[in-house]
Amino acid sequence: MATKIKKQDALDYHSQGRPGKIEVIPTKPYNSQRDLSLAYSPGVAEPCLEIEKNPDDAYKYTAKGNLVAVISNGTAVLGLGNIGPLASKPVMEGKGLLFKIFADIDVFDIEVDAVDVDSFVNTVKAIAPTFGGINLEDIKAPECFEIERRLKEELDIPLMHDDQHGTAIISAAGLLNALELVNKKINKIKIVVNGAGASAISCTKLYLALGAKKENIIMLDSKGVISVDRKDLDDQKKYFATKIKNIKTLKDAFKGADVFLGLSKGNVVNKAMIQSMAKDPIVFALANPDPEITYHEAIAARKDIILATGRSDFPNQVNNVLGFPFIFRGALDVRASGINEAMKLAAVKAIAELAKEPVPEAVTLAYNEKSMAFGRDYIIPKPIDPRLIYTVAPAVAKAAIDSGIARLKITDWEGYKTELMNRLGLDSKLMRYITIRAKQKLMKVVFAEADNHKILKAAQQVRDEGIAIPVLLGNKEKINALMLQNNIDLGDTVIIDPRNKEQDVKRNEYGDLFFKKRKRKGCTLPEARKAMRERNYFGAMMVETGEADALISGVTRKYPDTIRPALQIIGTQKGVNRVAGMYIMVNKKGPYFIADTTVTINPTAQDLVDITLLTATAVQQLNIIPRIALLSYSNFGSVNSEESNKVREAVSILHEEHPELIVDGEIQANFALNSEMTKEQFPFSELAKAPANTLIFPNLSSGNIAYKMLQEMGSTEAIGPVLLGLRKSVHIVQLGSSVREIVNMVTIAVVDAQVKQSAGEDI
Repeated sequence: MATKIKKQDALDYHSQGRPGKIEVIPTKPYNSQRDLSLAYSPGVAEPCLEIEKNPDDAYKYTAKGNLVAVISNGTAVLGLGNIGPLASKPVMEGKGLLFKIFADIDVFDIEVDAVDVDSFVNTVKAIAPTFGGINLEDIKAPECFEIERRLKEELDIPLMHDDQHGTAIISAAGLLNALELVNKKINKIKIVVNGAGASAISCTKLYLALGAKKENIIMLDSKGVISVDRKDLDDQKKYFATKIKNIKTLKDAFKGADVFLGLSKGNVVNKAMIQSMAKDPIVFALANPDPEITYHEAIAARKDIILATGRSDFPNQVNNVLGFPFIFRGALDVRASGINEAMKLAAVKAIAELAKEPVPEAVTLAYNEKSMAFGRDYIIPKPIDPRLIYTVAPAVAKAAIDSGIARLKITDWEGYKTELMNRLGLDSKLMRYITIRAKQKLMKVVFAEADNHKILKAAQQVRDEGIAIPVLLGNKEKINALMLQNNIDLGDTVIIDPRNKEQDVKRNEYGDLFFKKRKRKGCTLPEARKAMRERNYFGAMMVETGEADALISGVTRKYPDTIRPALQIIGTQKGVNRVAGMYIMVNKKGPYFIADTTVTINPTAQDLVDITLLTATAVQQLNIIPRIALLSYSNFGSVNSEESNKVREAVSILHEEHPELIVDGEIQANFALNSEMTKEQFPFSELAKAPANTLIFPNLSSGNIAYKMLQEMGSTEAIGPVLLGLRKSVHIVQLGSSVREIVNMVTIAVVDAQVKQSAGEDI
């Protein structure tokens, strides 16, 4: 399902909190007068003088070497056209965000009020000393070709117009793999290109560099076939003008074609055109948001088709993010004086070869696939593939060195690969993996507190994004009034009021089931039926009977009042004695999993064992190997007390009964998180090899305080509490949670439901 974005949601995203999407963060201490004197006057004079003597020292003493300018004049912004430089700023900030999250490259976005080539080029040249590289963006053709040509000649830093070369590189990788699958040679194929803008022309030129023949290419623009008979062609189009006389329309061009590349507009291709192509046709319908022909129409037209689009909801997405972050990463890391053809071809081949390698389990899990393998539905790696940075960037860096434009040489390529792997941590990747995985199988999620505007906004978001099918519990009139008041559109989403007479039959049915579960625990039939008027009981029973897959509640209720119905109705998994609460704390260093933060006040040693096992299983289900520390205020017997002794006993049980787990303790938090310290003081510990990512607290007080402190101190996002140990998916959000936090919990609830249903927990 494609993500549906509403106007107000987009405006809120960019405006709420700190306006915009990026900020500048200091990388050096600034707390004391001495720090400030070093950062600015008088200390800053020293690096200034060093750079004056040796300009290359700018890479040593400033951020230049990891700083890219994303520059536009706003003349060809997305599908919006010439909207001007200021209106293009949100797009340029977004490009900066992608550079950072995919390749750890810092960005300043620069919007230039200059339409003519000379003014634009002179402006960029004047500011170029600030940057290690320049990404040109959203500049209309044909000016973009001249701008890039001149700047490449006159500057000595990596520079690329991504609208031209990004799609070219990714589509070329896909084309090479598609041709290999159908056993066709690139120098023999007939190619039809619909579109003659910057991207289409650059794609076609790159195909020529890979061996395609110009005489086998038919290109069309908005006026039709680009032929030698036309008098309205600029130099770029003239280069591709065909001499073939009998092709006048796009329909004519399709007949017998091996490859179609669309970079034009939606729905200009039909089934008959696809059916007129040669055997094993390759169709790249890349217009966005609507491709030249829909995915379903295209695959219905030909069983032997290989199809790629620009969309994430179908196989073979041609997405520029597979290329530009890693191309610039490799170029910056060797201080290349440009981005040349050799580097672009190296990127093409690296991306193409990566698609033939075994796909990491994390990627297949994210897409809810049992396996992914090189073939007609997998000719290009997925954008979330973590191998891209350490596959594409080294290939580009090596090509820069081999072609003689690198100022630095890399000799330890394995060391460089490790450095790239460590650059990004796992901060935002985890939720991206979980979100993609959730979307693979829609689940029905009951919202027990639908008379809350934040719950309704979260329900709209998960519905629009294809994460879940929401079911709302509460008074219909109140919910509809809230939706109207907050401009929320939930379409035909089901609203159920457990108190309404319409639900008498269902309420009694649920009450009878509840009575069977609780009749020997002090509950009468009238009490059981009455309990079903309360939304948490009604919602839990919907999940128990399979009428829904997951339940979300807690934003307006105390935790014990919300968890009690789930425990009474659904109960714990087989072999599980208690439930526990886990928080996922996400920062640049990666996700940390901490428990128990919400349920067990003062656990025994056996309770700690049970909590550890539940948490370890949950972490493993996210495709992360848990490295577990049982925390205390003591280290390995340094203090004898009731608390430290129980932690020590729990570790002993875990070592004996679960030797497969990486677990140690009792240990202080700083040692658990710093393997160098642990190696120095406690080299015998498993945590001396690598730091813990899963922290088990000795009591509820310490765990609860820890996650709330981390959450409020900034730079760490808390996701949770994830309720562990229940037989079905029920999750309780924090009192007063934000919309984002609720959406995160719904996403986790969906994946939890998928896992439990797959494992047969619902039987």
